[in-house]
Amino acid sequence: MKKLKSIVVAGGCFWGLEHLLSKFKGVVDTEAGYAGGDLIDPTYNEVKTGTTGHAESVKITFDTEVVSLQEVLHYFFKIHNPTTVNQQGNDKGTQYRSTIFIENKEDQRIAKEVINEVNALATFSDPVRTTLEMDKVFYSAEKYHQKYLEKNPGGYSCHFERS
Repeated sequence: MKKLKSIVVAGGCFWGLEHLLSKFKGVVDTEAGYAGGDLIDPTYNEVKTGTTGHAESVKITFDTEVVSLQEVLHYFFKIHNPTTVNQQGNDKGTQYRSTIFIENKEDQRIAKEVINEVNALATFSDPVRTTLEMDKVFYSAEKYHQKYLEKNPGGYSCHFERS
C-alpha cells in the first residue's frame, strides 16, 4: 500500500519543472498549476503578467515508502537555480520565483534543513534564495499545460539536472 504525500514547489516555468519531477523515483503524480497568490482561480494569462502574486508551480505527489520529502526537495534544487530571485533562465518575474509551499511545521523544518544542506554542498556560487511560503490554495493550470513537454518534446525548458 502506497503512503502518499504532496508538496507544491515553484522554480521557474512549470513545464520543465513538472517534466523532470514526474520522472523522479517515487513520484506518482505531478500537476502544473498556480500557488501563492490571492486571486481566486487564476488563469495563465493573468499569472504571466506577474501581478497576481501566484507562481507557476508544480504539485508533486510521491510515495513516502519509496522516497522521502528530503530527497524530493534535494532533487528540486538539482533541477533549477535556487540562487536567483524571481528568475529562471530567460523567465523573469515573481511568477518564476523559487519557493516551497509549506503545509506544516514538520515540512518547514525539513525544507530549512535541505536548504542548509544545499548551501553547505556549495553546488552554487551564491546562496540559496528559495523562499518558504505558507501553503495557499493550489489551482490547477489549464489542461494544455499539463505534461506539456511530454506532448511537445521540442518545447521550451530552462530546467536540467545539475551534478
